[in-house]
Amino acid sequence: MQPMLQAKGLEKVYKRGSLLSRTTSFRLSADFTVDGPGIVGMMGPNGSGKTTLFELITGSNTPSAGKVLVAGRDIHKVRTDERDRLAIHYHQSYQVRHFRSLTPNLLLQPAGSDFPLVHLFDEPQFNTQDGYIGFMLDFFHRLRDEDRLVFLCVHPNERLHLEILQEACDRFIFVQQGNVTPLPDYQTLLNHDPVRTYLGNLLGGRVA
Repeated sequence: MQPMLQAKGLEKVYKRGSLLSRTTSFRLSADFTVDGPGIVGMMGPNGSGKTTLFELITGSNTPSAGKVLVAGRDIHKVRTDERDRLAIHYHQSYQVRHFRSLTPNLLLQPAGSDFPLVHLFDEPQFNTQDGYIGFMLDFFHRLRDEDRLVFLCVHPNERLHLEILQEACDRFIFVQQGNVTPLPDYQTLLNHDPVRTYLGNLLGGRVA
């Protein structure tokens, strides 16, 4: 059986300057495999390349090198309508409009064979006032239980966000200055020195 997602020698390079004196302004490098369904938590500083990685996974951004395989299929070599059945990127504004009204119905409906295999949530807004967190976590878990792969990108600025990642996610990815580091579990995430530096005071009252 093919892994659900592979980033193989994946690179995206952005350059600046004139044609005669162009220099690299940013480089993203990723090489990882996710074998099966699950929920992957992703974090990293602003500007580190998280959204670029999501765009590469969905095929909306063309890599400078390497490839992305979803269930063995090269996301950049399939038709646009086929891409939509392989991976979907939920931007923050879309999530606010779409899931606040549809989440209760989505929770009651099976995914269906044409539902995307990979779902990428880009910094969802977790509102504690109206049960939205519970709806979203239930939706993430339902996707995983129906053999989908979920990426949950969070920029933690309070302990609640770490607790959500700990509860929801099976594995993690840390992105910093274009370097993509897979981490197998929550404890390994917290013990990773660059993550500890990034989280700073949030680890003062450590989440066990």
